[in-house]
Amino acid sequence: MHEMSLCEGIRRVVDQAASAPDIARVTRVRLELGRFSSVEKDALSFAWEVVMRGSKAEGAALEFIDLPGKATCFDCMKSVEIADRLDPCPDCGSGRLLPESGDEMRIKDMEVV
Repeated sequence: MHEMSLCEGIRRVVDQAASAPDIARVTRVRLELGRFSSVEKDALSFAWEVVMRGSKAEGAALEFIDLPGKATCFDCMKSVEIADRLDPCPDCGSGRLLPESGDEMRIKDMEVV
């Protein structure tokens, strides 16, 4: 389960960001997840609860912002949204697409008190 190691990386970033003495705890973290990021949200949520124990983010809500998959079509030269990496262009039907986004995972923001 690579979600556990992803959460450990997130914890390092959250711990560093929340290290200021005037921050008592983190109450919410929002993650942007691309459609093709291969992250299982349920597994990440479970790992979140385990990995955040003992940190300022213990008990913090983890929220997901879903980002679509996008690609550029070489034939019609449009930027299009795709549901799967191997989908054809929804506008012209071409299979010649260059993926632009959809594999990202990043911390969007976090709430602290």
